[in-house]
Amino acid sequence: MAKLNIPPTKSTLLQLKRQLAFAEEGYDLLDQKRQILVFELLNHLDRAQKTERRLEEVLRRAHAALREALLDIGSEALDRAALGVRMDHQATISPQSLMGLRLPHVQSRIETAGVRFGFSGTSANTDLAMQRFVEALPLAAELAELENAVIRLARELRKTQRRCNALSKILIPAHQETIIYIAGSLEERERESFTILKRIRERYGTAGRHPQADSS
Repeated sequence: MAKLNIPPTKSTLLQLKRQLAFAEEGYDLLDQKRQILVFELLNHLDRAQKTERRLEEVLRRAHAALREALLDIGSEALDRAALGVRMDHQATISPQSLMGLRLPHVQSRIETAGVRFGFSGTSANTDLAMQRFVEALPLAAELAELENAVIRLARELRKTQRRCNALSKILIPAHQETIIYIAGSLEERERESFTILKRIRERYGTAGRHPQADSS
């Protein structure tokens, strides 16, 4: 790891130590965030998979009832019956915050299916098919919420992981190496200054005696 290209001075050393402490604290916070994001991502992914399986089962039963209705009355009669049905389904999306990340929260209001078709021209399977497709709507809304959350959590996790890597593999090691280098340079300078001072004292006597005093 290449050290930073800065002058080896005491003020620089103090500044680097403060920056290193700040970077290490930032890394700890990011690492905690990364762990929380991993937990939430796995949790949302597990819920999404379970919801998807439930939705697939409901849709499988709905399509089975639809096929029976088609056999009972035919596609044209079924189309005419479906055109006469009006239902008021609503979905609202509101944001919820997680570690500074905005995740969508989907709330659905599904109108009860009940009996929508007349007794003539349709069959019991027609009502059953509509009822089962209506049952699938809340699950579809829940799955959309969870899948969107998984995508956003995965994207945020990648960003957080990159920042953690930048701190732990580039910024922090570079500061540590530069601090060691500057500290060693300053110690070397002190040793050189001490050696020079020692030689001066040996040559001219006591430390308080000025060299010009010998010439007087």
